[in-house]
Amino acid sequence: MQRIGFPFNIIESVDSTNRLAMERGAEGNGVSGEVFFALEQTAGKGQRGRKWTAQAGQNITMSILLDPLDFGISGMFRLSCAAALAATDLLGRYAGEETSLKWPNDIYWRDRKAGGILIENMMRGQQWRWAVIGFGININQTSFDPDLPNPVSLKQITGRNFDPVQMAGELCADLQHRINTLFQVGFEPLLQDYQQRLFGRGRLFRFQHNNDIFNAIIQGVDAEGQLITEDGQIRKYRFGEISWLGPA
Repeated sequence: MQRIGFPFNIIESVDSTNRLAMERGAEGNGVSGEVFFALEQTAGKGQRGRKWTAQAGQNITMSILLDPLDFGISGMFRLSCAAALAATDLLGRYAGEETSLKWPNDIYWRDRKAGGILIENMMRGQQWRWAVIGFGININQTSFDPDLPNPVSLKQITGRNFDPVQMAGELCADLQHRINTLFQVGFEPLLQDYQQRLFGRGRLFRFQHNNDIFNAIIQGVDAEGQLITEDGQIRKYRFGEISWLGPA
């Protein structure tokens, strides 16, 4: 069974905690469950090559190195689901029921983004050797890059200050709980929770697929992690196949 958060490394400053964790795994001296928490991250990674920016000392910027052997090569979405649910467990404990998951792994409060997850995988041939789960969650930051469309932090939601290191420890415990549930009970309870927390479910949104822009209602996510939409017929999309353009 994975032990999340042991050891827990606090780093003063690093370019990317994901890069550091991947490097540790590649060197062969990584420990499954090891955490790399940065007080300052100068070149954090977001989805699709975007940069994740965060004020030093104000947020959760950390990566967890995991040996994914027990998940199997087909279990990548299961791990992603467990990580996303753990992040919403943490945020929802303080921000309330308006916390949700925007597919595939952004953390939302109402219509505003409070965090994101980037999972990077290290393969050796056909073997899934390491998974690195990168978390970026806005905790105490109240001033954001004006180019970001809809950021929000836990402090802005609650009016309270939090200890980011303590919150990171809680996140590790939440991920531990979700992974334990996955192995002890199975994936179905996690998938049901993911569906219930899915941002925009039942609502009409605009999407882009290749050069086509269309409106569709979000119906859910299947067990393979595909987004299910309905626009007169049911369609499924893998991550990267469509882009969100906003409410229709």
